[in-house]
Amino acid sequence: MNFTSKISIKITLIAIVLTTFSCKKETEVNVINENETTTNQEHPNLILTAQGVQDIRAQLGNVPIFDNTLQKVKEEIDAEIALGIDTPIPLDYSGGYTHVRHKRNMVVLQKAGVLYQILDDEKYAKYVKDMLMQYEDMYKMLPLHPKTRSYARGKLFWQCLNDSNWLVYVSQAYDCVYNYLSEEERNKLETNLFRPFADHISVDSPQFYQRVHNHSTWGNAAVGMIGLVMDDEELIDRALYGIKGVALDTKAKDDDGGFLNKDGKAGFLANIEEPFSPDGYYNEGPYYQRYAMYPFLVFAEGLHNVKPELKIFEYKEGVLLKSINALLNLSDADGEFFPLNDGQKGMSYYNDALVTAVDISYHFGTQDPGLLSIATEQNKVLLDDSGLAVALGIKNGKAKPFEKKSINLSDGPNGTQGGVGILRNKDIELVFKYAAQGSSHGHYDKLSYSLFENGEEVIQDYGLARFVNIEQKGGGNYLKENKSWAKQTIAHNTVTQNETSHFTGKYDIGSKYHSDLHYFSSDNENVQVVSATETNAYPGTEMLRTMAIIYDKDFEKPYVLDIMKVVSNKANKYDFPYYFLGQVLNTNFDYKVPETLKALGSKNGYQHLYVEGIGKSKEENTKFSWLNKGKFYSLTTVSDSNDDILFTRIGANDPEFNLRREAAIMLRRKNTKNTLFVSAIEAHGNYSPISESAVNSNSNIAVLKVVLDTEAYTAVSITNINGRTKLFITANTNASKEVKHNIKINDKNYEWSGSYYFN
Repeated sequence: MNFTSKISIKITLIAIVLTTFSCKKETEVNVINENETTTNQEHPNLILTAQGVQDIRAQLGNVPIFDNTLQKVKEEIDAEIALGIDTPIPLDYSGGYTHVRHKRNMVVLQKAGVLYQILDDEKYAKYVKDMLMQYEDMYKMLPLHPKTRSYARGKLFWQCLNDSNWLVYVSQAYDCVYNYLSEEERNKLETNLFRPFADHISVDSPQFYQRVHNHSTWGNAAVGMIGLVMDDEELIDRALYGIKGVALDTKAKDDDGGFLNKDGKAGFLANIEEPFSPDGYYNEGPYYQRYAMYPFLVFAEGLHNVKPELKIFEYKEGVLLKSINALLNLSDADGEFFPLNDGQKGMSYYNDALVTAVDISYHFGTQDPGLLSIATEQNKVLLDDSGLAVALGIKNGKAKPFEKKSINLSDGPNGTQGGVGILRNKDIELVFKYAAQGSSHGHYDKLSYSLFENGEEVIQDYGLARFVNIEQKGGGNYLKENKSWAKQTIAHNTVTQNETSHFTGKYDIGSKYHSDLHYFSSDNENVQVVSATETNAYPGTEMLRTMAIIYDKDFEKPYVLDIMKVVSNKANKYDFPYYFLGQVLNTNFDYKVPETLKALGSKNGYQHLYVEGIGKSKEENTKFSWLNKGKFYSLTTVSDSNDDILFTRIGANDPEFNLRREAAIMLRRKNTKNTLFVSAIEAHGNYSPISESAVNSNSNIAVLKVVLDTEAYTAVSITNINGRTKLFITANTNASKEVKHNIKINDKNYEWSGSYYFN
């Protein structure tokens, strides 16, 4: 008998029982378990609801993606039950056995609780009960975790953050078995486990709980969700608004070296209000937005179900649901999130947190059919009310492609602290960062960018220096190289002045400032442009960067045009790197390779760069091409004989091999006051190792030239190898869409309205 048949029989039996007794299972004594008691609360009511359970049971066997998810979860939990329960005494950092086991237990408990509700099989409730009782017996005797590195130590885990993860999941399990347990058993768990657990991560750890940060969001959700299950108004109030009368030392630092909340705001609502812009961008970046979305959304769902009067999904004009759309747009063609700020590459919307986000967004939002296509790719749904809604939408053929277009996402609680511009033109994606600092996970990289073709990095952002949950590498936590390299300006594709990072690499300075949008234009599908200014990274220096993806029929693919205008009150040394991925093909300049590798500098990230080649520009354009994953790329940049050209590679002063050995080509311009960096990056052609054929392997640009550069305008001509020339003009001052411009270049008049001209 197959699984679907078994489910159908099970549902028939359930229907008979429900008809016979004419009342809900959740509000009467269970005929199988004599300990189950009646309470004033209807359970489950947190994520699963009593009505939702009935709806799910009625559809089982008829909704393929839901049925398949349920089958896989059942097989997973049955295997865990067969292994027995293990709740070891906590000992390890991330990646160690006890850490991994307790982390695994929280997920297993949540899934087992759901299986009990959906399948009405007592073995799952008993398993949850038995494990919770083991935790109750252990927790009341537990001291603080023996590892002392954290600024806020947990008891089950080395940091309160992971303790909060545990309680967010386990509160859902408790909700599912609430009525299975006797009143005495509930009192025992709540008195010795759940309430002390909630108190420890909140009242006992204000440096963790009382702030605006993804850590605290988990803490708020944990306290609030267990409060909702226990119907404890004090805990719910503490979750929403923080701990009353408790001040926070704002000079304290978290585990990542960042300062804690600077304004004293705390609680779940503050964590919605402060980090999210009106567009739904989360100031720490997409990697941590993904991490925080789970507690944001499951607690919000619990509040919606138990306390609908709060209208949580309408809070701040519905920003939680908006943020899901923003987060999905912060992913490349393969669904992997752009590594802005601290971000591990490869994290994608296939992560379970995004399954939660997509399902909840569809169920509680506008039922966007584009979300159903992502859910189809994810190939699983939540085993709750929202997951059923998605499964039914897919079954009924409502799915449509989720279309990613060029988008500008503002940063800051009021949308006034810079932002992130994403340009998309055919298979080319450019991510331009002009945002605020990004809390403790922010990097010092104003006006930086990364470039992708069809999901593959072309010009990369390094991301974070961490091997997440790999114990052998620093206990799975942030490595010192995250601060000495990954956060530093030279690690990014932007200008570094005098070998010093933006804001001298200091959080308390960087957090005061943000870049500003000059203009964003995506109306013309062939020319997508973003432009922004930075005036505080280096006192006395102003930077204006304008980046465009241009599709010209004379080119095989869209190309990137990059104009960085620097105005300073003194002469400086400027370094401008391109962190390309792949194999060098050729250059139009000579360079020397040193016999001995030496670091480029001694601090601010320069100590981690080997110098592999040194050259000089001889022509008005420096050209460089490379091959990566069967595709050709070319860089053409405007240069002169004073420019040094450096080939560098990451890895100097890194004896433990914590950094990836990746390369860059860097332009160095010395003893210069005002300057202009202009370049074009082309994607072109392909190479097949099977046929051993190279197609269109050469650049299509013959000459890139600055034909005008004033305070008001910068004009660049692009001449292709066939002699045809196009002109791009950007307005450096008044870039309003309504403004009319009229300028003369080489005795020819150019008139247009708007921010830029291209023809």
